[in-house]
Amino acid sequence: MNAQDVVQLAQQENLRLIRFLYCDNGGIIRGKATQAKKLTSRMREGIGQTLAMQAFTGVESLATVEGMGPVGEFRLIPDPETFVILPYAPNTGSMLCDMIGLDGKAWEACPRTFLKRMIARLAEANMAAEAAVEHEFYLAREELGQFAPADRSLCYSSIGLDEQAKVVDAILAALEAQNISVELFHTELGPAQQELSVEHAPILQAADHVCQVRETVRGVAREFDLYATFAPKPFLDQAGSGAHIHFSLWRTNENGQTQANLFYDPDQRGGFSQLGKYFVGGVLRHIRALVALTCGSPNSYRRLLPHYWSSAYGAYGFDNREGAIRIPSLFSGREADSANIELKCSDHSGNPYLALGALIAAGLDGIKNQIDPGEPQEIDPGNYSDEEREQRGIYRLPTTLNEALDELEQDSVLTEALGPLLATSYIAVKRAEVAFFQDKTPEEETLQHFYKY
Repeated sequence: MNAQDVVQLAQQENLRLIRFLYCDNGGIIRGKATQAKKLTSRMREGIGQTLAMQAFTGVESLATVEGMGPVGEFRLIPDPETFVILPYAPNTGSMLCDMIGLDGKAWEACPRTFLKRMIARLAEANMAAEAAVEHEFYLAREELGQFAPADRSLCYSSIGLDEQAKVVDAILAALEAQNISVELFHTELGPAQQELSVEHAPILQAADHVCQVRETVRGVAREFDLYATFAPKPFLDQAGSGAHIHFSLWRTNENGQTQANLFYDPDQRGGFSQLGKYFVGGVLRHIRALVALTCGSPNSYRRLLPHYWSSAYGAYGFDNREGAIRIPSLFSGREADSANIELKCSDHSGNPYLALGALIAAGLDGIKNQIDPGEPQEIDPGNYSDEEREQRGIYRLPTTLNEALDELEQDSVLTEALGPLLATSYIAVKRAEVAFFQDKTPEEETLQHFYKY
């Protein structure tokens, strides 16, 4: 779809507003909306935003970043390929945007542009990436200023499917209307906790889907007087919610068309290739810094606990759901297509463009330097003693966002991939969020994260 197609469709559907959306350094989806009559010029010119918005935190304060104050602007330029009509908002459409400087060039602090740069790195090596995310979230009701789960269903329980059948059906219909195909849906471990998985897509589209799924689930839930939250740990006494990333790497031809899954080798254990192992080696080498981007909130680290199936250690294994990376078993009849890795230490407080871009950067470092990931783990890494884990090179993931940010600052591969402005602004935003919650109770922290995600 091009800009002209978008304008024509908006006119045909009598839209009044078109939202220009982006995901910021705080992991919050923000934006402005243009009146539909101005859409033609707005798509060309963009909508102005102060440079300070990339120093804006998830607690509505401004981090100190040189050049991101009250002076200066960038433009939100929409990608017409992301245009959708919103089923949950009357006469409204939306598009996801890149941040463009006044010189017409991509702004260095744009997360979506960062992912595009990593896609270009892959293309230089005749590779392309695909991904899909498992979206976990809670449905809740507001009671006396607090949130409570909308039901008391059990993990995978059909009772839970019945309890929320109408809202779930409306969510699925709304996603289908936006050409987002849902692969699986089930109730999760917590009461009223849901999980939906969408189909694999080229990596940029996969990141766009993360934003669109979050927007859609929350928007539809409100029509049923419910709140949907993707916060990592919205209830202190219940299971956390992740955004597990399923990722695959593909060989491309000279036209950029995918030809073969580079993670597949029928002669290797589990059908997982040596190149795939090097990619895993790179991710594990940088995992303690990577989680600063994939698990981007103080609330995230209440979820990353041993024996909670959320991953607490930098380990991998075949169908090992306690490792940071799981290599899923292949599906009969489509073995070559189904080879992928699952990154479990990821949640919706991370910006999906930063998370996926950094995952690529870490994995490419593993391929370039042929980093050996070591032996796959056959048991829960948390069941080893400290000495056994040290012998196996298995390290605890950071237990706080501050610790993860320390690791990110020291990781030259990831910071160089991000670039100075994006790395500096992201770390500053996250340090400010850490400082905000230092004197808050766990209950105050969870309540703040509940609504924003």
